[in-house]
Amino acid sequence: MSSRNINSVFYAESYHPIQAGSIDGTDILPHDNAVYRALLCSSAGLYDPQGDPKVIGDPYCTVFVGRLSPFTTENTLSKAMSKFGQVKNLRLVRDIVTGASRGYAFVEYQTEREMQRAYEDAHHSIIDDCEILVDYNRQQLMPGWIPRRLGGGLGGKKESGQLRFGGRERPFRAPLRPIPFDDLKKLGIPPPPEGRYMSRFQVPSPPSRKRSSVEKEECSHKRSSKHDEEHTHRNSVEEREERHHKISMEREDRTRKRISVETEESYYKRSKAEWEERFHKRRSVDREDRSHKRSLEKEERHHRSSADREENSQERSSRIKERGSHQRRSKRSYKHERRTNSQDHSYDH
Repeated sequence: MSSRNINSVFYAESYHPIQAGSIDGTDILPHDNAVYRALLCSSAGLYDPQGDPKVIGDPYCTVFVGRLSPFTTENTLSKAMSKFGQVKNLRLVRDIVTGASRGYAFVEYQTEREMQRAYEDAHHSIIDDCEILVDYNRQQLMPGWIPRRLGGGLGGKKESGQLRFGGRERPFRAPLRPIPFDDLKKLGIPPPPEGRYMSRFQVPSPPSRKRSSVEKEECSHKRSSKHDEEHTHRNSVEEREERHHKISMEREDRTRKRISVETEESYYKRSKAEWEERFHKRRSVDREDRSHKRSLEKEERHHRSSADREENSQERSSRIKERGSHQRRSKRSYKHERRTNSQDHSYDH
């Protein structure tokens, strides 16, 4: 056996007491009295899995719930298992004499899909501080099933010395020794599925309901009609998405155009406002320059006029002075002439 099968496992599809007592599913002799008792019951047909009057409901929609707390009630269990689907029927197995819970129950759902969900998700969940075990209804769906009270069952505790393998909790390990195919065939024990082992992390699928040809045709018709509906729905969705995409693209184009127009208008308004502002500034600056030039010219004219007036006044005063000096000189000369004339006249006499 190759080393890759060391961590590989497989699960029992039918129940055989000797195989259930073997860790790798290859034993050909019972190893304890309980296995021997279960083998006798199986060989003699002393157990009828369909003969229990308390078993009701659809086995394909029913899960087995084990390792329950003795304090768990029907209401608590129903509330916990309702998370995975609508509970149609629930039976908590109790002791006939004391009425105490025996730690396991059967829960029936409305559909197989809900049962499948509970089978996959409820396993190892916690109810009343106890980790539960969830499996399919092996009593009605597993060929050759023998219950624990008759030496069969699956799982168990190491302390009891009656471990049973092949179930969901304790699967068969891939054999490391040669497989006795002939002896297994004589005993009617299915051999290990060489080359088709599973990993411990894989979840084994529960048995599915065998459908008749009419049901298969109905299912195929439903699938085809569903496929057609999905196809038409997909086409309509694609058309709707395409139309929506086209509308959104047109809306984006209109928005882009409007933004560009608004940008141009704002730029034109801004440029016009800037031009007007520059024009007004230039105009005010020109007006200030002109007023400043006029004031300078006025000051210059005033200064020039004052300078001219001063010059004129100076010239006038100088002319007046010259005229006054000339008159004085003329007067002096006249007086001098007159004096000289008078002197000369006196000399003559």
